[in-house]
Amino acid sequence: MAFLFQKFQKAVRTLAKSPTFAKDPRQLQFEADVNKLFLYTSYNRLGGNADEKDAQEIIELSGKASLIDQQKQVQENIHCHIRTFSKSMDVILLPSSMKTEEPLHSSVQTNAVPRRSGLSFAVGGVAPPSNQPVVPETQPLSRAELSKSLKDHMGYTLELKPSEIPHKEAGRGLFIDGEAEVGSVIAFYPGVIYSPAYYRYIPGYPRVDAENPYLITRYDGTVINAQPWGEGADSREVWDGLTVPEFRPNISQGAEKGSDRMWKMLSKPLEGGRREIGLEILERRNPLALGHFANHPGKDMTPNVMVCPYDFPLTEMEMRTHIPNILFGRDNEPVQMNRFGSFWFKSRSSTESTSDVPVLKCLVLVATRALCDEEILLNYRLSNSKRRPAWYTPVDEEEDRRRWS
Repeated sequence: MAFLFQKFQKAVRTLAKSPTFAKDPRQLQFEADVNKLFLYTSYNRLGGNADEKDAQEIIELSGKASLIDQQKQVQENIHCHIRTFSKSMDVILLPSSMKTEEPLHSSVQTNAVPRRSGLSFAVGGVAPPSNQPVVPETQPLSRAELSKSLKDHMGYTLELKPSEIPHKEAGRGLFIDGEAEVGSVIAFYPGVIYSPAYYRYIPGYPRVDAENPYLITRYDGTVINAQPWGEGADSREVWDGLTVPEFRPNISQGAEKGSDRMWKMLSKPLEGGRREIGLEILERRNPLALGHFANHPGKDMTPNVMVCPYDFPLTEMEMRTHIPNILFGRDNEPVQMNRFGSFWFKSRSSTESTSDVPVLKCLVLVATRALCDEEILLNYRLSNSKRRPAWYTPVDEEEDRRRWS
């Protein structure tokens, strides 16, 4: 497989330099990222029995397939990997009496739960409803025990420990414990999902990233706030995304680590009306729900993962508890959007209708090479529109510029 991966890496470098018809630099970078993800995740799907012919076919497809088709394949590849992860988690956590062919429909139980104001969610101070959904019985494992068992099943897990980046502000880093192939889903980016309709409810609005290093933005404008998730918890529980855990982020780094231009897209707070949010039964011990702790590479270091948008279909109820995200507000908020494949962008004028497929617009980190017992490094791609922090060494100035053009 080493020889095949060299071919894939060469294809990634070639396609990154290929001409495109995209006029907008941001769209250009989006297409380049989709192309890379198509190659990496498809390579992962090939598995150990792949031969050169299989690899060459995927490389050729990456140059011929439409962007929409590549997006669909990436989503399928990621979903396949997460399904395997979810099955492993169920094997570890569910009592023997529940390990049947019947899926665990925990999400269905949440439908009858009273919903509360999204504003109260944002500012806190509201007690949870007394008739919360019943959390299914699981094995009484600690996060550490569950993490060890997951490594036995999948070959790797994640852990937090002092970063190896030679900078005084590096703090803790995210490390893979074990081995993972290129294209593997290494981590989830957990937390509360905000669609463009709910920007003004992000805690700290309007300068939402000033003291929150755990905000991240998808290309479609969806924002995920991982701060309420923290490091997770020690059980499967009903989670409302309300409580902010007591851990001390590196604010000097975090002031820039968040989406540093997000505040420029925001204006006055929403006035009037009620915004609602539900409760979900989530596996808070999820060993892979630590993507928000990945550091930017230091000088002379290179990233080994990249961000991948993942639209989790809520029809997959048996997997829902392992997806560490919750949606702020309702999906049916009347926002005019433009569709581009499976991605949605705000539009001043659009004749396209929004999708009726219920999904959670999440993010995962995907390995860009084989990993083994090392620190996870992610290119933050900070905007060059203002002064960058001392610890930030650009990986690719052109990518940074296109991402925030």
